[in-house]
Amino acid sequence: MDTSRLKKFAIEARQELMGIIGAKLELIRKTNSLAWRDNPKAMKALEGLIKEIGIEQTIEQVSYIWFNRFVALRFMDIHHYTKIGVVSPAEGQTQPELLSEAKAGYIDDNIVSNETKQRILGLLNGTIQSPKPQEEVYQLLLVSYCNAFNKQLPFIFERIKDYTELLMPDDLLSSVSVLTKTVETLDEETCKDVEIIGWLYQYYISEKKDQV
Repeated sequence: MDTSRLKKFAIEARQELMGIIGAKLELIRKTNSLAWRDNPKAMKALEGLIKEIGIEQTIEQVSYIWFNRFVALRFMDIHHYTKIGVVSPAEGQTQPELLSEAKAGYIDDNIVSNETKQRILGLLNGTIQSPKPQEEVYQLLLVSYCNAFNKQLPFIFERIKDYTELLMPDDLLSSVSVLTKTVETLDEETCKDVEIIGWLYQYYISEKKDQV
């Protein structure tokens, strides 16, 4: 196994996630932000966490939560633990299969609530306006699936209905996003061995460990 490739990916992913989430945290904490208007309860919880552990540790914590989820979902996709590619594209496609299927009209009612489904359909048919409709659709689907996996894997997929969702990285569909890099790095050969998750964790925290 080429662990040097894993090390490079994990270290860069941490740096990138912390930068993205740090910038987003600064944005949503503004007094007149959309987050304060639409999600006051989540924002109060976020401010409570910041008061308790500080901004830097909050960014560190949320960054690792999303890294952990992206890695877990890719591993699960590869081994067909998911019925559909949650982060992985179907063969011959570039977007996550979950999004491609939604665009084709398939949305699992057992996982996606009716309220969320109606918003997704509105975003896809243009009746609901959004600067990046496909990006928003994918984020809604991703949150729904993470929440669904909470029943089987609560230690990885804590229910997302708080500041963790508000701080989800943007541009997940970009060719240079952390999620895309996760899919590219964790190919089928690499994911044959479950030990890669341990390696990734060690590499992810290596810079922090060196600082300590």
